[in-house]
Amino acid sequence: MTTNSNGNNPQSLSGFHYVSQGFKLVTLPGIKRFVLFPLLLNIILIGGAFWWLYGKLGEWIPTVMSYVPDWLQWLSYLLWPVAVITILLVFGYLFSTIANWIAAPFNGLLAEQLEAKLTGKTLPDSGFTGIIKDIPRIMKREWKKLAYYLPRALLLLLIYFIPVVGQILFPIVWFLFSAWMMSIQYNDYPFDNHKISFADMKSTLAKERVRNLQFGGVVNLLTMIPILNLFIMPVAVCGATKMWVDRYRGGLV
Repeated sequence: MTTNSNGNNPQSLSGFHYVSQGFKLVTLPGIKRFVLFPLLLNIILIGGAFWWLYGKLGEWIPTVMSYVPDWLQWLSYLLWPVAVITILLVFGYLFSTIANWIAAPFNGLLAEQLEAKLTGKTLPDSGFTGIIKDIPRIMKREWKKLAYYLPRALLLLLIYFIPVVGQILFPIVWFLFSAWMMSIQYNDYPFDNHKISFADMKSTLAKERVRNLQFGGVVNLLTMIPILNLFIMPVAVCGATKMWVDRYRGGLV
């Protein structure tokens, strides 16, 4: 039975554990400076976006509720909070995706430097110079994630327009889908640093779908919570990198 550096058996560690590890790892000496840019970017984009969103909720909720048939208006008191959760889920993922697009090279660098610290091994072409050289590849990888996400997201959005059932079912289905996408988004940084293909990365994560849904689900929830959502990007990168080192690196590198 193998153990990680903390003496734990990685097989027993949940996705929740790796998010909590992310909060600890962002404060490691030598890592904090690589956290700075993703953190500042997240504060500006996510903080500003949610400030704008909370101001718009009063306008959008009536529009969302208009899809409820007149004969079911008596259910409005139940469906109103569901509508709020739906908007927060959709826009939470959307804003996070935009922030991750912009910060992708720096998130890759953070994952790289943390992996080197955790394993004692430095990747070839590491550091800012290597990241700058790899920007075209990194951006191509972000397009692959977007191409995977968009058709599935649009298909799921159709569920919402099913009267009543859609409004109740959609937040649950969307949360699970967003959790999976969050796991893909953040696990992809250490995978991509090792030039592992997007298809192979998805296949590897799918073998431990429950653990990765746990990880992505917690990240997704934290993205919707004011203040905490400002810090979640570097925390999620560090948590996913720790999961890579514990669970995936040995069999893929």
